[in-house]
Amino acid sequence: MKLQLRHFFIALLPLIFGLAASWGFAFRQDKCGRLVGPIFAPKCHWIQLEYQLGFQMGGTALGCLIAAVLGASLERRSRRAAEHAHFNQGVTT
Repeated sequence: MKLQLRHFFIALLPLIFGLAASWGFAFRQDKCGRLVGPIFAPKCHWIQLEYQLGFQMGGTALGCLIAAVLGASLERRSRRAAEHAHFNQGVTT
């Protein structure tokens, strides 16, 4: 159960990073005029959404990279522990 929970949280990392990046951009850019200036502010809602989606994709990509590195290191650590346990079972004193 502990192993399955660990894999679930590692798989959840890209979603968390993507949503955090998207919400971070949305809360930092509360008005559209700050993004493009006051003249184009009424027409920039879609541009703001494009930027927000870009930040979400970037956060998701970063989350995927972190999840891959973390998953690989945990897998390597568990394989080393299994090899060490297997090696110790063969030696009797």
